[in-house]
Amino acid sequence: MSTQSVVNKESHSTVKMLTKAGMLAASVALVTGCVWKPDLAPTQLQHWELPTSSYVDLEGLKVHVAQSDLCQAQDKTGKENSKPENIVLIHGTSASLHTWNGWVSELDKDYCVVRMDLPAFGLTGPYANSSKRYTMGNYVDTVIGVMDQMKIGEATIAGNSLGGGIAWLTTLRHPDRINRLILVDASGFPFTPKHIPVGFKLAQYPILDPLVSKVLPKSLVRKSVESVYADDSKVSDELVNRYYELTRREGNRRALTQRMRESFAGNEVAQIGNIKQPTLILWGAKDDLIPIDNAYKFKEAIPNSQLVIFDNLGHVPHEEDPKATVAVVKQFLQQSK
Repeated sequence: MSTQSVVNKESHSTVKMLTKAGMLAASVALVTGCVWKPDLAPTQLQHWELPTSSYVDLEGLKVHVAQSDLCQAQDKTGKENSKPENIVLIHGTSASLHTWNGWVSELDKDYCVVRMDLPAFGLTGPYANSSKRYTMGNYVDTVIGVMDQMKIGEATIAGNSLGGGIAWLTTLRHPDRINRLILVDASGFPFTPKHIPVGFKLAQYPILDPLVSKVLPKSLVRKSVESVYADDSKVSDELVNRYYELTRREGNRRALTQRMRESFAGNEVAQIGNIKQPTLILWGAKDDLIPIDNAYKFKEAIPNSQLVIFDNLGHVPHEEDPKATVAVVKQFLQQSK
């Protein structure tokens, strides 16, 4: 093939990509009204802090965390009692630590439950170092950094979607820190989604960064949330407003576009079978983002694992039906002591 042919082929591919991106942007503009929405400063979002919220400083990044009261257990002499077991919860893309509210209300009675807003999401916002990439490895370092700062030596780790990927990679890289693993519709193995949230599609095209970082119709957020639920009637105005406002946290939209261009390395996925910790895999059968086939891939790869499928739930089963899903988690925690 001649050099000119290669150039023509690359040019054609570029034009095709730009055309597709332009059509997608135009469609969003027409369907949603394409309303410009400015970033919100952290001080404008303090109403999303919880009574147990605090911030952990990691190299200038203030990581928003929340912990249950049992994490602070002390006896009358000021020395720590034998603390309850630790559980660390990691949310998925465009979510926040609030996604675990339903689980925490049950687990914090018996466990020290710690959850955090990952960099680029929630109240944490983007990395303080603007050149730092939103790789899975850097997310693992964030999780371990928070555990170190909070003096959490060993913990059960649970994660949904992106958070599930971070959870199993943390388990592989720091096996001495993780005693059990819970995967909820986790990322990792390659997959072909049935439906992709529109916001995720837009974030894949660098040419659209100025649009994605400035425009956020609430109707688009609603559609994205509905796409990860099986039952749209459970998507309340309050839920949509939470996702909407926290996505507008200063720097989050631009950071999301950078995050969406990162992925697992093949050698990392190939190591999933090295996980030895007791593992619970939860999956919504109606997950249109990461298909149920991947649930079986995790089950087959991880030797000491069990799989529970929820027939009527989607990509975020812990949020869509926390009562049913956490009941299985509590049973797993008891059986795998």
